[in-house]
Amino acid sequence: MPPADEPTPVFNEPRIAINRVYTRHGDAGQTRLVGGQEVPKDDARIEAYGTVDELNAFVGVARQTLAESAAPPEHPERAAALASLGETLVRVQHELFNLGSILATLPADVHPKQPRVTAAEVARLEAEMDACQVELQPLRSFVLPGGCRLNADLHVCRTVCRRAERLCVELARGCEVDPEAVKYLNRLSDALFVWSRWATFLLGAPEVLWQPNQAASAHQP
Repeated sequence: MPPADEPTPVFNEPRIAINRVYTRHGDAGQTRLVGGQEVPKDDARIEAYGTVDELNAFVGVARQTLAESAAPPEHPERAAALASLGETLVRVQHELFNLGSILATLPADVHPKQPRVTAAEVARLEAEMDACQVELQPLRSFVLPGGCRLNADLHVCRTVCRRAERLCVELARGCEVDPEAVKYLNRLSDALFVWSRWATFLLGAPEVLWQPNQAASAHQP
C-alpha cells in the first residue's frame, strides 16, 4: 500500500527484467505484441507504436537542447519558464511510453490498469497551450522551423507526431484503437507547435515567418 499522503497509482508499475538486449527472436522479421502474438515487424500496429517511439526519442533530443539553452540575460525571469517546459517534455516522454504500451496490446489483452493516455492527458495539453498563448503574439503568417535550435527540434517533434497520428488513424480503419490515442497525438502535435513558438519567445530568438515571395520564382527578371 502507498503511504497515506500519496495518491493510489492509476497504472500498474513495470514488471520487466531486461537481462540482455538481443534475443534473436526478431531475426526472421517477426516481433511479439504485449499479449504474446507474433506479427510481422512491418505490421500497421508496429508502425504506429514504432513511430511513437521515434517521437519519444526526438522529444528527448529537444529536451537536451533545452537543457543546454539559457534565457537572455535581460530576461532572467524566463529561466523558470524554460525549466517548466523541460519538466513538461519529461512528462510527455512518460505519456508517450504509456501510449506505446496500449498500442502494442490487442484490445482483448488490455489490463484495466495498463498504462495508456486518457482524457486527463489531453486536457492537460490543452491547458498548457492556453497558458503559453497568453504570452505569444497572434500569427499573421505561417511559421517556418528555425530561429533557434530548440524551435527546430520541437518542429521535428511536431511533424513526427503528425505522422504517428496518421498511422494510428490508418490502424483504426482495420482494427480497434483506443480513441484517446488519436486525440492525444492530435493535441500533442498542436502543443509542440505552440511550445516551439514559446521557446523562441523565451530564448529571445527571431520567429521566421513564411513569405511566399521569397521563393526563387519571385525574383526572376
